[in-house]
Amino acid sequence: MKAIIAEKPSVAREIAQLLGAHEKKDGYLSGNGYCVTWALGHLISLGMPEDYGIRGFNRASLPIFPKPFILTPKKLKRTKGYESDPSALQQLNTIQQVISQCSSIIVATDAGREGELIFRYIYHYLQCNKPFERLWISSLTEKAIQDGFKNLQPGDAFDGLYQAAKARSEADWLVGINATQALTIARNQDVYSLGRVQTPTLALICQRFLQHQNFTKQKYFQIQLSHRKEYTDFTSLSLLQWEERKQAEQIQKSIEREGKAIVEDVSITTIQEQSPLLFDLTELQKEANRKLGLSADEVLQTAQSLYEKQFITYPRTGSKYIPEDLWTDIPELVRILNQTEPFKTAVTHLKFGNFNKRIVNDLKVTDHHGLLITTKTPSALSSTEKAIYEMIAYRLLESLSHTCTKQVTQIQIKVHHYEFQIKGSKILNQGWRAIKGILSDNENSNNENEVLTELPEFKTGDELKISKTELLEKVTQPPKLYTEADLLSAMENAGRSIENKHEQKALSNIGIGTPATRASTIETLLSRNYIIRKSKTLHPTDKGLQVYNLVKDKKIANVQMTAEWEIALDRIEKGELNKDQFINNIQAYTTEITNELLSLNIPQENIPQLKCPKCQQHHLLIKDKIVKCPDEQCKWILFRTICGVQLSSKDLTLLLTQNKTSLIKNMKSKNGKKFDAFIILKEDFSTSFEFINKN
Repeated sequence: MKAIIAEKPSVAREIAQLLGAHEKKDGYLSGNGYCVTWALGHLISLGMPEDYGIRGFNRASLPIFPKPFILTPKKLKRTKGYESDPSALQQLNTIQQVISQCSSIIVATDAGREGELIFRYIYHYLQCNKPFERLWISSLTEKAIQDGFKNLQPGDAFDGLYQAAKARSEADWLVGINATQALTIARNQDVYSLGRVQTPTLALICQRFLQHQNFTKQKYFQIQLSHRKEYTDFTSLSLLQWEERKQAEQIQKSIEREGKAIVEDVSITTIQEQSPLLFDLTELQKEANRKLGLSADEVLQTAQSLYEKQFITYPRTGSKYIPEDLWTDIPELVRILNQTEPFKTAVTHLKFGNFNKRIVNDLKVTDHHGLLITTKTPSALSSTEKAIYEMIAYRLLESLSHTCTKQVTQIQIKVHHYEFQIKGSKILNQGWRAIKGILSDNENSNNENEVLTELPEFKTGDELKISKTELLEKVTQPPKLYTEADLLSAMENAGRSIENKHEQKALSNIGIGTPATRASTIETLLSRNYIIRKSKTLHPTDKGLQVYNLVKDKKIANVQMTAEWEIALDRIEKGELNKDQFINNIQAYTTEITNELLSLNIPQENIPQLKCPKCQQHHLLIKDKIVKCPDEQCKWILFRTICGVQLSSKDLTLLLTQNKTSLIKNMKSKNGKKFDAFIILKEDFSTSFEFINKN
């Protein structure tokens, strides 16, 4: 009997169905010589400080270096600390029963760093020593699973992957736990969470926000000329910009009087626009954020759902290429799209036997190849799943198309000694752009006066009439606030932001986090109330800016350091670096940042001592999010953020001493409407609103 451990019940059911393990048991399926069970994500995690006998936040305990790390079943946060998750304990017990009745194990958790860690932590926690093999697949179709079982790999072939995953897990624990406790102790207030990836990401958002806020807009003026030649209307724009309106107006008048321009230079170039590569996860998240307004996490969850329904290949990929041996499967995928709407028209632009092979590159395929559809035709999709599936399908068709050829015309004209430019472009061969019929990247175009029509013919020395002049008033623009798409790009290309050119070159293609973890990093910052979404952009909260200002010059916020760690983890996976050596370096780094944070001299919020209004016996504990009585019998509590507005120390004092705050503005109701009101403390010690206009 062989035990198979999948990552999720849905995947376990697919495998069991294929292997003929139809008998349903409590927490697993059996039959035909197999017992198929599942984890529920991370069933086992690294123990918390209290598992090592360290309770509360104590300066003397820091830094905490567990030797060895303890593995514990997944825990849930409760008011009095953490306690084991009952469903995790139950499933662990099931896995143990399954393993005990089997001679060997087949690992079928997701084929990646985290999937490997999920299994190995369970294996070690249960003190199992039975042999195991690895099922390594990139899709959940019947053919992919069958091929995977024919090519099971030895478990120890993935020891490097496990060591990298374990190193990442322990490094995150060391930095996250120690930095969080150190800053919280120094701040002496609410818990301030810091992390190896989360804090540099917060720093990126805050830096951009402050650049945007502190930017001073400046007016400038340009002159635009209108022309007509050979029945074609077009415009030219001055190369110079003027700060003074008066000066620009005088020049405009002199140009009007002249009434004509002379062609100084004609440049016609042919540009080849390469077809795009396949999506990796980050690129899919960026595109879906720009086009559909979906968050990175929503895209990941949707793609995971499509994968589990067997409609696409494994989504947590960092590659945009496929290996040579997969190329023969591509025509079948195109044939399937040719039989389904809305892809039929798009497929007509492809020529079978003449596909662009640019996406084939064995050297650039990491654990998994670029995102592909599968041979299973989708059905019963939600609108979001349909949109994501279509993006992946269209991208495949685009990648198989040939280059788009454009003719770009740039004409320099002169009036007096002032130079103007005319730009135009014309599509000579649509190539990959014919797939969706989108002939320009409007969002990426910086050419305000570029046209997609053919300009008349020009030659040097030609005289060009000016039919109209216009003075354009413009304003310099601040750096744009990050959308999730922009932030994912910044995280992916973090190495490029390093100022030292030598170091920048070494880290140019190294980001912070991995494609699989960047979405959860953004969600963590949102859940910590460090950032918020406003429209399509990400803004730091006051708390986020507060944390950033405290740590911006510290190593914990250093993008370069985090990018270097990603290189180290990759080397551990390849067997080029010893995991223990990496952890020793992390411990030295942790000691540094812990001491840096503990030595911070942070002015405390001036909060008066306020007595509990209910029991009148105890002074209230005042935190960022809540105000509560420490007495377990009394249990009086007040949430400090009401309808989107956090109560200031002054209003808290007024509420608890005079039963009424000052007028609080711009609170937001459930339907999104803003309102102003006083907050009052009622006789039963609950709160309510009092409005100025009783009607």
